[in-house]
Amino acid sequence: MPEGEFRQIGRNVSRVDGYEKVTGRARFGADLVYPGMLYAAVLRSDVSHGLLKRLNTAKAEAAPGVLAVLSSADIPGINGFGVVIQHQRVFVDDRVRYQGDGLAMVVAVSEQAAREALSLIEYRIEELPPLFDPEAALAPEAPLIHPDTGSNLIVHYPLRNGDVAQGFAASDVVLEREYRTGHQEHAYLEPEALVALPGEGRDELIVHGSIQNVYSLRRALARTLNLPLSRIRVIQSHMGGSFGGKDESMSLLACRAALAAHITGRPVRIVNQREESLVETYKRHPYRLRYKIGADRDGHLQAMEIDMLADGGAYASMSPFVTWRSLIQATGPYRVPHVKTDVRAVYTNNVYTGAMRGFGSPQVLFAQEQLMDELAEELGMSPYALRRLNGYRQGDLTASGQKLSRHRVSLQQVMRRASSAADYVARQRRYDKRQKGSRRRGIGMAISYRGCSLGAEGVDAPAAVVTVLTDGSVSLLSGLTENGQGLKTAYTQIVAEVLGLPLNRIRYLQPDTDYVADSGPTVASRSTLMGGSAVKDAAERVQRNIAAAVAAQLGVENPRDILFNDGHVYHAGQPEAAVSWEQAVVSAFAAGAELAAYGWYRAPSVTFDEETGLGEPYFTYVYGCHIAEVEVDTGTGKVDVLRVTAAHDVGRAINPLGVLGQIYGGVVQGAGYALMEEINLVDGVIRHRNLDEYLIPTSCDVPAITPVIIENPDSAGPWGAKSIGEPAFELTAPAIANAVAHATGRRLRELPLNLERVYLGQSLHAARPQRGSLAAGSEL
Repeated sequence: MPEGEFRQIGRNVSRVDGYEKVTGRARFGADLVYPGMLYAAVLRSDVSHGLLKRLNTAKAEAAPGVLAVLSSADIPGINGFGVVIQHQRVFVDDRVRYQGDGLAMVVAVSEQAAREALSLIEYRIEELPPLFDPEAALAPEAPLIHPDTGSNLIVHYPLRNGDVAQGFAASDVVLEREYRTGHQEHAYLEPEALVALPGEGRDELIVHGSIQNVYSLRRALARTLNLPLSRIRVIQSHMGGSFGGKDESMSLLACRAALAAHITGRPVRIVNQREESLVETYKRHPYRLRYKIGADRDGHLQAMEIDMLADGGAYASMSPFVTWRSLIQATGPYRVPHVKTDVRAVYTNNVYTGAMRGFGSPQVLFAQEQLMDELAEELGMSPYALRRLNGYRQGDLTASGQKLSRHRVSLQQVMRRASSAADYVARQRRYDKRQKGSRRRGIGMAISYRGCSLGAEGVDAPAAVVTVLTDGSVSLLSGLTENGQGLKTAYTQIVAEVLGLPLNRIRYLQPDTDYVADSGPTVASRSTLMGGSAVKDAAERVQRNIAAAVAAQLGVENPRDILFNDGHVYHAGQPEAAVSWEQAVVSAFAAGAELAAYGWYRAPSVTFDEETGLGEPYFTYVYGCHIAEVEVDTGTGKVDVLRVTAAHDVGRAINPLGVLGQIYGGVVQGAGYALMEEINLVDGVIRHRNLDEYLIPTSCDVPAITPVIIENPDSAGPWGAKSIGEPAFELTAPAIANAVAHATGRRLRELPLNLERVYLGQSLHAARPQRGSLAAGSEL
C-alpha cells in the first residue's frame, strides 16, 4: 500500500453504535431492570442557605412500600466528595447551601411509593442570610458559604507577562469594556439515571448507568462508603448526551443509590425527572469580564488588562479547572506583549456550576472577540484586518510565554478559508450600506485557539485493550467513554486501520472499571487525541505479535516487512503469498503469541507556574474561525441566524462524517447559548422547571451551516488527529454577537441576545459608518 494511503482513516463512516440506537435496542440508564429492584427518590431543600435543625423520617418509613429512608447519618464513610475539593454533600448534614441540596432519600418498591413518601418527611431549616451576587461574595462582611474555608474565594489565578503600564502608555487607543454571560443548562436528551446493585462478594458494589467519568465516580463511591476501589465496579451504559453535565451530578446519584443498595442488599435505581435535573445539577459558569485593551494607531496590540469573576455556586466542582482554562485563553489567539490577567471563582448560594462544553472558553471568547470588533471600529479597520494583523503565526509567543513551535500554527490559514467560504469581505461591505425596512442584516466573525486535552490541569494518560479472538474477531475496550461524540466509531476505525480489517470484525465493549486502568475523565476534547493514541498503541502491539508469527511461517527475516490489508497478511515483496487474517491468527495462537494487548498513551510534558501564569500549559493547540450572518427584526428584536461558516483545523479527520456532526451540533448549541438559553434564577430559585420554559434551538432555528475541515496533522495524535468537540461550540456565540452589532449598530455585551435585549438595546441608525478594510484582494 502506498505511503500515506489509508483504508479506514479519513473515511466517512456511519456510527458503529447506530444500529442499536435507532432500533431501540440500546439500553440507557432508565432501561436497566434487575430482579428485586428498588426505587429511590430524593427530598431537596426549598431554602437556599440555612442550618438543618430537624429531620424526622418516621412517618415516611411507615408508609406503604417503603423499605428505608436514608440521610447523612447513614453514610458509613465521609459525607463529602468532589473532583477537586471533596466537600459536596451526598445528603445535607448541617448546612444547606443551595436550593437543590438533598436532605433525605426514600427507598421503596416502586417509584410512585418513593415519591409519595417524600411529603411525609418532616424537617426544619433555620435560614441564614443568602448570598447570590458573586461580587458581594468577596466583601469582608459577606456570609461564608463554607465557614471552614475562611473565605468565599474558590480560586484565584493570576497571569503576569510584561508591563501593562508601559503597554498602555505606548497605545494610541485604549478601550475598557465589561461583558457578562449567564448560566446555561446542559439540556441533554436523557436525564440522569443509574442502578446500583450488590456484587457477588462481600461489600462489593456495581453501578451501571449513564455515567460520563467512571473513575471519578468510583473514587466518590469509595470515599462515601468507606470501601477500597477494588470493591467497586462502574459500568457505563448507553448515554443520551452529557456535554460535561454527567460528571459530579452522576457521582451524587451513584453515592445515594449505592448507599441504598449497600444497606438493603438489593438493586436500587434512581432516575431524575427533568424538573429535578434542572434544579439539582450544575450549570455553565456565569462570568463577569472586564477588559482593558491598548493598541497603536496601526492596530498592533500593546497591552491587555483582564479581570474575570466566575460564579461557582454552592460547591467548587470544576471551578478550579474551568477558570484555569479561562486564564490561558483570556487574551485570545493574539500577540500581546504586555498582559495582566486575574481570574477568580467564588462561592454563592446559587446552583453550583461545573463542566460544560467549552469549559471556560465560551465566556472568554464572547468578551474577547467582541472586544476585537470594538477596537477595529475605533481604529477604522475591518475586523478581519485587525485579526490578521495580530493573530498568531508560527513561532509566536502566547500570553503565558509559550513559543508556538511544536505544531503547525494554522490560524491565518483557518481565517482565510473561512472568509473565502463565507464571502466575508463582500458581504461585510454590502451590509455596511444603508438598509431599508425594519429587517437589517449583519455579518460577524470570531477566532480562537484552544489547548488540546487536559494540559497542566492534571495527569493525562488513558488506556485501551485490544483482544484478538481465535476466530479472528476483535474486541476493543477503552478507558474513555462514549458520551455521544462518536468515540466508539473513531476508535473502531483506528483498530481496523492497524489490523487491516473491516469495521464489522471489531466489537466495542462498554467501559468497565474492572477491566481498564484509570484513564482519567472523558473531557477536554481529549478522546481522539489521547484515547485514540492509546487504542492505536494497543492495536499495534497485537499487530506486531501476529506479524512475528506470520514472518516465521513465511520465512521472512524482519517482521516489520509483514503487512496487514483487506483481511490478509503478507510480505511486502510477496503479496501473492498472502495468508488470510484468520489463518494468521491461528498461526499466532499456535505459536503462543499474545493476542491481547494493553495500550497506553501519556501526553507530552507541559510546564506551568500558577503564581505567574507563565509556562507551556498545553502541548498542542487547535485553531478555528466562525463567521455568522444574521438578520435582525428591529421591530421585535428577533434575530434569525441565516448562515454560519465554521472552519476548524482538526489535525486529521479520523471520520470526517463525525467531524461534521460535531460542527453541526456545536453551531446549533452555540446559537442557543447566544440567543435564547437563559436560566431564570431569582434569589437562588430556578423559576423554570422544564424544557418548555428553558428554551433551546429546535429544527426551525438551525441555520445553513458551511463546515470547512482543515487538516494539518500533529505528531502528538493518531495519524495527526487532534480535537473538534468543544471548538465547534465556543465560537458561535461571539460570531453571532458581532453580526448583531454589525446589523444594528449597537453593541450588546450580555448573553443571551434575547428579544428584550436586542429590541431595547439597539440603535436604529438610518445608515452606519463605513468600516475600513485591507487593500483590495489582500485579505485572501
